[in-house]
Amino acid sequence: MIPNTRPVSLNANQLKLIAVAAMVLDHCAAVLLPPSDFLTLELRFFGRVTAPLMCYCIAEGYCHTSCLRNYLGRLLAMAVLAHVPYALCFGKPVLAFWQSTDVGFSLLLGLAALAILDSDAVPLWGKCLGFLLCCLLAIPADWNYIAVLWIVGFGLLRKDKARQVLAFCLIAGFYLIQPLLDGTAVSASRLGVFLALPLLSLYDGTRGKKSRWIQYGFYWFYPVHLLILYGARQLLETGM
Repeated sequence: MIPNTRPVSLNANQLKLIAVAAMVLDHCAAVLLPPSDFLTLELRFFGRVTAPLMCYCIAEGYCHTSCLRNYLGRLLAMAVLAHVPYALCFGKPVLAFWQSTDVGFSLLLGLAALAILDSDAVPLWGKCLGFLLCCLLAIPADWNYIAVLWIVGFGLLRKDKARQVLAFCLIAGFYLIQPLLDGTAVSASRLGVFLALPLLSLYDGTRGKKSRWIQYGFYWFYPVHLLILYGARQLLETGM
């Protein structure tokens, strides 16, 4: 008798949980472990999958949200709350947010860029200007304009999976060589972004079970886990 097996698939909630788990591994490695340690490189490799998964979920969320203003507001609140914990964790200037800040601002600006480009009420020149402005404003943020480009690509090409994958790969390719623009070495851990492809190929197009814990949990989890990691590092450095 042939067992009744269903094909493996992932819904949006499951993609978010995978992204959160990978993010925790990545940040634990970055904050608590020596940068040249082999385990650090391994964990950071797997952690690179977080950004493309979250960008995909942002683009999907845009297509399904009933209130874009509230969606933008939640991302803005998360970004603002996470700035200080992010700066403390990664040794960035707390007050000079225009120099370096958290990924929440990249996600926020990516969603704004997608909304502008997808709007029938905005003229072509306005779309171009708005998109470029979002990319420029995202430069100081973690994942910078790469996140903006991914969100826009995932959103605008949502009905054409082949072109969506192609756009993702082109942007990911640029992400790989991005350090060369700053005169720094390219890390092999950046290749981890391509782990998103097999995961996204399993996406079934559904949100999954409606859960306010999952829907709103990430907005709080992101800044809180950074504060916890900062506290853990302080304890380790003082020998407690």
